[in-house]
Amino acid sequence: MDNNNLRRFFGAALTILGTLIILFAMIAYLQHGKPVLGMSVRNVGDAIIPFLVGGIFFGAGVSLVRQS
Repeated sequence: MDNNNLRRFFGAALTILGTLIILFAMIAYLQHGKPVLGMSVRNVGDAIIPFLVGGIFFGAGVSLVRQS
């Protein structure tokens, strides 16, 4: 496996993971305090951390795919 294929693989994996984390953060926020997978989000401040982590993963994944 050469370097470009490795970048594409990790880029795709990070993009998918970032998308899933962002969707989880949105669903958890819309539940209004009910637990989702063990995490209860009561306000925007509780949902911002998973959303930012998902955004970082998504941006890194897209960047890796574009560079290869």
